[in-house]
Amino acid sequence: MPLVDLPLEQLKGYEGKSPRPDDFEAYWAKALQEMKAVEPDVELVPAKFNVPNAECFDLYFTGVRGARIHAKYVRPLHTPGPHPAVVQFHGYSGHSGDWMEKVALASLGFSVISMDARGQGGTSEDKGGVKGNTLNGHIIRGLDSEDPHDLLFRHIFLDTAQLAGIVMELPEVDPKRVAATGWSQGGALTLACAALEPRVWRAAPVYPFLSDYRRVWEMDLAKDAYEELRTYFRVFDPQHEREEEVFTKLGYIDIQNLTNRIQADVMMAIGLMDTVCPPSTQMAAYNKITAPKRLEVFPDYGHEWIPGLHDKIARYLLEG
Repeated sequence: MPLVDLPLEQLKGYEGKSPRPDDFEAYWAKALQEMKAVEPDVELVPAKFNVPNAECFDLYFTGVRGARIHAKYVRPLHTPGPHPAVVQFHGYSGHSGDWMEKVALASLGFSVISMDARGQGGTSEDKGGVKGNTLNGHIIRGLDSEDPHDLLFRHIFLDTAQLAGIVMELPEVDPKRVAATGWSQGGALTLACAALEPRVWRAAPVYPFLSDYRRVWEMDLAKDAYEELRTYFRVFDPQHEREEEVFTKLGYIDIQNLTNRIQADVMMAIGLMDTVCPPSTQMAAYNKITAPKRLEVFPDYGHEWIPGLHDKIARYLLEG
């Protein structure tokens, strides 16, 4: 078969190219401490959209650095007792999606909550406050700050964990059965959520973004969703004098450096023809997961809709 990356057998042993900062664990310990000190001030507002067998709400909470984060929340009306929940994350630059996209899982007895990543296509706030690129490019947002804790994806990763914790405290939700899922950026946020909130029960990421940035660069795939890496060097470091520093700093928000923390059961799906998020970058994250895991491989698919995968994820969430 044609290849855009390493053969599958080599992918299964690939460990990544990007550097990991020496203080990585201390960095995330401090970040989580900041998150836990935030008073979330959770607000549930009945939505204008409703269906017969579920209730729909706009949920708001305060995240780190004072940003007000929005999510769509759908809960089943007639499921007795605490029931499982699914936290959903969207693709890069997108938003939480239509209400009807959540109703199918709600009909199966799940509460469903879909977060708007701050500063992207939904209504969550991006407070800004860093020098450097603010026009676009969330990967590099905060890269020129003296403090790596100003990286925007650090805040977004924390939002995912904070939201999962909020969902676990809802009286209608079984805190031991809160899952996470998403595609592309949503897949990356799924893994970050499970890494930073160890109580997450199951995680179903699909072709996750935000992994192994140097590998993306070396494959000459700093385009499409990763275009901002090329833009950064062209504008701020045209001779690559700071290349090692840049990739090391990006290591704080590289999901492959987080996935060894995951305790949830994981089902991850990849397409071997993916030229947006190369398979090797995804496998760098998958191979570091030590929790129970399974890999669903689609040899002829890239970064696109994959037939039958939504059904497979639903069956996975219904197991046990």
